[in-house]
Amino acid sequence: MYKSQLERIRQKLEKIKIMDPERNLFGAENHQYEMAPVWTLDKIKAFEREWKIELPEAYQAFLLVIGSGGTGPYYGLEKPENGVYLVMDYEDELNAISEPFPHVESWNWDVDWYDDSKEEDEWAALEHDYYDPKWSAGMLRISDFGCGVSLNLIVKGSSYGEIWTDDRANSNGIYPDHYMGNPERLGFLDWYELWLDRSINELIEQEQ
Repeated sequence: MYKSQLERIRQKLEKIKIMDPERNLFGAENHQYEMAPVWTLDKIKAFEREWKIELPEAYQAFLLVIGSGGTGPYYGLEKPENGVYLVMDYEDELNAISEPFPHVESWNWDVDWYDDSKEEDEWAALEHDYYDPKWSAGMLRISDFGCGVSLNLIVKGSSYGEIWTDDRANSNGIYPDHYMGNPERLGFLDWYELWLDRSINELIEQEQ
């Protein structure tokens, strides 16, 4: 089903690596255009059983054919086993990945985060609630945008298969990803190939 798109992606990955030997593209110094090993179907099914989810078919196809992390948007693709945690680089709190994602439209709180009339303990309680895993349930983190912002694949709920941004670190809530200029919501392979296309065009422009 995804054979032709995966082959295009493979060719573009080879092209971008050759085009950027100095690793000038944003994030390239981090991922070095290297991919983590592909997964087997057995490993995918074991992961799904452990977290009580079903990975979108397009993402499964990528894991089976291209790799399980590494080269990708921003600072690169997260490995699935790392994307289940609530905070990047801190394996001390799990996201509620097994619960349905609660949003179909952009979500945020109407809060004046600069309101100095609240006491410190009020702010602490508010922030604790804002970062409650219930708001990000059903999200598998797949990429680090930087500044505390993450890109996520929805693996459970009404927005299943879409890429969403978690921008709570900047008080901007959680919303469908449009960072690459896409007006429509994207699934994993279309999102990843769009990044490749934009990156190749950026490198071509740098050469001119």
